[in-house]
Amino acid sequence: MIFVVLSIILIIVDHHQGHLNIIRTALSATVYPLQTVASLPVEVTEWMTDTLVTHNSLLKENDRLKQDHLLLSSKLQRYAILESENRRLRELLESSFRFNDKVRVAELIAIELQSFRRQIVINKGLSEAAYDGQPIVDASGIMGQIIHVGPFSSTVLLITDPNHALPVQVNRNGLHAIAVGTGQDDKLLLENLPNNTDIRIGDLIISSGLGHRFPPGYPVGQIEKISRDPSEPFAKVMIKPSAQLSQSREVLMVWPYKQLDATTQLIQ
Repeated sequence: MIFVVLSIILIIVDHHQGHLNIIRTALSATVYPLQTVASLPVEVTEWMTDTLVTHNSLLKENDRLKQDHLLLSSKLQRYAILESENRRLRELLESSFRFNDKVRVAELIAIELQSFRRQIVINKGLSEAAYDGQPIVDASGIMGQIIHVGPFSSTVLLITDPNHALPVQVNRNGLHAIAVGTGQDDKLLLENLPNNTDIRIGDLIISSGLGHRFPPGYPVGQIEKISRDPSEPFAKVMIKPSAQLSQSREVLMVWPYKQLDATTQLIQ
């Protein structure tokens, strides 16, 4: 009871007069290190918990960012592929406007890999009115002709195949010749041209329309090399094809107007 009464008296005196502020301040300064030491384990625990949580969050965020990066990279590559494909299709579309023939876009689905064979397979066949001997071109020039038609695909013999021959003419002077394949994707050979023939390196070679297989006026290639041997009756003339034979993914199937009219009459 004595201590209780004493405590009440001290509280009343301190409340009204503040005589114990100095003692309280001294006691607080004395006790502060003890409070700091006592709270240290809790603070350390909280700091470690926050650190671990932050570390785990960073790891998760890093994994998520990696996944997002891979996804965006994949989409970017796909966009680049689509952009390239759209560019090729625009080139095909622009090239189709240069001629008055019916055309249709087809995609390459296979390549003939046998030695000295230059053939491709496209994804259009009888269902798309393809026919044997139909010309196939790309945005730059003639590629070849269909030699076999299936229900949903067709085999195309490229102009560089050794078994292929194409009636052509020199665009500069109208000189007629035959361009035959050499088995190489970047070379054609002009046959039976005398040594004194008026031809020059760089001359544009176009289809002549003779034989009624290929329409006239389509680019075939440019003269790249001329070899004249006095002991030989004919010059050896090499042509670089205009068509991107080893790069094209999309091609144009061509229906020349004569063939189109014949097909229409046959259907009627």
